[in-house]
Amino acid sequence: MTLSPLLSAPPVVFWHAVTALAALALGILQMAGPKGTIAHRAIGWGWVGLMLVAAVSSFWIHGIDQFMGFSLIHGLAAWTLLNVPVAVWFARRGRIGAHAQAMTWLFWAALVGAGVFTLLPGRIMGQVVFGW
Repeated sequence: MTLSPLLSAPPVVFWHAVTALAALALGILQMAGPKGTIAHRAIGWGWVGLMLVAAVSSFWIHGIDQFMGFSLIHGLAAWTLLNVPVAVWFARRGRIGAHAQAMTWLFWAALVGAGVFTLLPGRIMGQVVFGW
């Protein structure tokens, strides 16, 4: 494992990775911790902010060009930008089951699922983790 590919990447790629990894850490903490507490809300708002930054920053990363500079991963980023506010709205309206389900889907699909694709050969995080 070496951080040099990430450290030499364009700034948008570096900050995208940092926010996504921080969101992953907070997401794991959030899933494991008690729900409905002040800590849950504080961690949740941090996670929401990190997810939004990671999603927005992805639109300036064009490593896979499937359609006019964009890829299916960008569709996942757009889905994230739409669903994060909906999931927050659910919580604020007291629809806790819907909130939990939406946030869980966002964690697994938009964060973990997309993260798996970054580990493929030729991708920067693949180089960081596996050296290829």
